[in-house]
Amino acid sequence: MDSRIVIVGGGAAGLSAAGALKRRGLDSLVLDRNARVGEVWVQRYDRLRLHTVYSSIAHYPLPRHYPKYPTKDQYAEYLRAYARHFKLDIVAGCAVQRVVSANDSAPPGWLVASDCGEWRARVVVLATGQYGTPVLPEWPGCAEFAGHFIHSADYRNARPYIGKRVLVIGIGNSGSEIAADLAEQGAAFVAISIRTQPPIVPRDAFGMPAQRSSFALTRLPPQLADRVASTVARLALGDLTRYGLQPAAWWPYGGQRVPVIDVGFAAELKRGRIAARPNIARFTRTGVVFADGRAEDFDAVIAATGYRSGLPQLLDLPGALDEQGYPRFTSGRTTGFPGLYFIGYTHSLLGHLYQANRDSRRLAGLVQAYLQEL
Repeated sequence: MDSRIVIVGGGAAGLSAAGALKRRGLDSLVLDRNARVGEVWVQRYDRLRLHTVYSSIAHYPLPRHYPKYPTKDQYAEYLRAYARHFKLDIVAGCAVQRVVSANDSAPPGWLVASDCGEWRARVVVLATGQYGTPVLPEWPGCAEFAGHFIHSADYRNARPYIGKRVLVIGIGNSGSEIAADLAEQGAAFVAISIRTQPPIVPRDAFGMPAQRSSFALTRLPPQLADRVASTVARLALGDLTRYGLQPAAWWPYGGQRVPVIDVGFAAELKRGRIAARPNIARFTRTGVVFADGRAEDFDAVIAATGYRSGLPQLLDLPGALDEQGYPRFTSGRTTGFPGLYFIGYTHSLLGHLYQANRDSRRLAGLVQAYLQEL
């Protein structure tokens, strides 16, 4: 089968690219492994809301009646409305296995192999996302643990953990929010294991959304921006080292890394309903031993240990990906491979969805120019 443009991945970034292309009169075929548009949001934990106030994707704003921070289900419905609005051609339930260059043939292009067929395309846009494959480190003794053990990708709500002792491993945005959810909803004891302490910033410091603050702070020298951010966080949240946390190992603007956006974690930590613990040394049958030698029993462990892109399994193209499996090229820009583009892989301090919106508009212009040159 032939298509001028194939987009691999039907999440927010892939749909934004398809919508921006359609706005320029360019049709694309979107291949998505999920059975329904927005399903990747529906499957996430019940408590989840967006952390950003600028979350629309290209050329189609969020409904005005939505709250400032939409729920995951509201955002899934928005994505479905987006696909209907642009009349996007989406093949759902179609997992792509390989993308292979065919630039040595005439006409040049790409071969996209999936479990629902093979396509030849002039342009391929990879939009499988930063969170393609859950990461589970191989801790010593993990197989011996007799309790309930899951990755955070499989967490939905706190109901199965009411009255239980629960350990959350990892203090990124998912880990901190899941720990807060467990504490708020009745877990008997919640601990969070921290390998490297990230900065924690309030979602709304003194009425100002963190995303809006970031627009201003990114214009400052990184060292000054970090000083302002750390001062605001301390004023809004207090000194969290009093409750067992270590000082942040980095700050967002110097480190160019997304901080933890606080939506309840700090309050539960202060109330004593979340306990900070160091890194894991090993598992036992009934719990874990931490790096400081302390042993504790837990009924359940939730590993909020992040994701990999999954791109190395999809794209065998020397020079396209870095050592961590992420694109060497900026999302929404040209690459060193004619007709190949990436979208949605930028770790942006301005917000992932806002960045996908901007990048997809630029990508659409670049794709249009590339096709006109052929």
